[in-house]
Amino acid sequence: MIAHAAHAAVAAGVQDIAGVAAPGADLASAFSGMEARVSFFVQHPPLGTAHAVLAAKPAFEAFSGDVLILYGDCPLLPAEAVLAVREALSALAAPGLAVLGFNATDPTGYGRILLDPEGRPAAIREQRDATTDERAIRLCNSGVIGVRGGGLLASLLDAVRPDNAKGEYYLTDIVALAAARGVPTALVVCDEEDTLGVNDRAQLARAEAIMQRRLRARALDGGATLIAPETVTFAFDTALAPDVTVEPHVVFGPGVRVESGAVVRAFSHIEGAHIGAGSVIGPFARLRPGARLGSHVRVGNFVEVKNATLADGAKANHLSYLGDARIGADANIGAGTITCNYDGFDKHVTDIGEGAFIGSNSALVAPVTIGAGAYVGSGSVITANVAPGALAVGRARQIEKPRWADIVRERRRRPKP
Repeated sequence: MIAHAAHAAVAAGVQDIAGVAAPGADLASAFSGMEARVSFFVQHPPLGTAHAVLAAKPAFEAFSGDVLILYGDCPLLPAEAVLAVREALSALAAPGLAVLGFNATDPTGYGRILLDPEGRPAAIREQRDATTDERAIRLCNSGVIGVRGGGLLASLLDAVRPDNAKGEYYLTDIVALAAARGVPTALVVCDEEDTLGVNDRAQLARAEAIMQRRLRARALDGGATLIAPETVTFAFDTALAPDVTVEPHVVFGPGVRVESGAVVRAFSHIEGAHIGAGSVIGPFARLRPGARLGSHVRVGNFVEVKNATLADGAKANHLSYLGDARIGADANIGAGTITCNYDGFDKHVTDIGEGAFIGSNSALVAPVTIGAGAYVGSGSVITANVAPGALAVGRARQIEKPRWADIVRERRRRPKP
């Protein structure tokens, strides 16, 4: 959730991020790969939201640009809302403050934004400190505040006092402090669901449902076909090219890109994978991180691919595991084939050449190379390299004992003494 808020900030032009958390919190993973400079600060003890922002004072006190305060428990905040706050700051005649608010269906529990006669934020009143008339106000505080100039923000924070029902340092108090000093203020209004906070599992589920609705709409607007949109689960970064078709009950994890004309059939699970143009995946296929499929590849039902490359036209239609492998163009992988990539200590690579044919129920014990155009007989266990164009058969010779089954049955049917 923290990463969602940070991505919204970066998309709105933020170049420096200061993360504040309680002792022991792991923020580094949330900001991994972020296109911004990130620093971390600890709030201890937790004495309120203004106190949390003050923990990052060294990061912004000397900064002359926009300081935006976002929250890690608001994953639905769009970059457009953050950008609107920045634009409101730019429109002020002098360095000032902008508040992001929303009109609540039920304002209970939210801080109310109090406006001056000109419609500018004059104060924010928390629920437990509000009068009866103030509690009737539906314009509520999202928590997001922008200030033009870190020095101004630091000055306002230093003036906050814990004069409230909870005895905490409220960030919202800086609005009244700014208005009292004659600092220009501005109001920006967004949709209520954009600022939905997540404080329990029920709210997390609600936020996820909203996010999935948005991601499905994005996929459809981008030209993808979703047969049953409400059954498809996306990651925030799923990239579907135009003319991709996704059948029902598909789950996309992070890091998936699907090229034009590909079809992902029902009940497939895909993460960290690239699917080339015109390829067909599933039904019931699993692509794990590192799966790289060229164009017109076929990965069928109950096939698992992990850290493997399948070149153009390669096929694995049924019941196979392909891990740590390189599979050449137009190679055919028979049903039940396994690349035995792990020896209990290390992973090893299987190389299958262009146009090779791997017979059903074969085990390829890595490291091993199957040459271009080679054949592997069904039921083989291959432990040595196979030359291009050769046939390899690694199984015991079939023997037959006439009437053995009849004799055994007759013996078993005899009455026991």
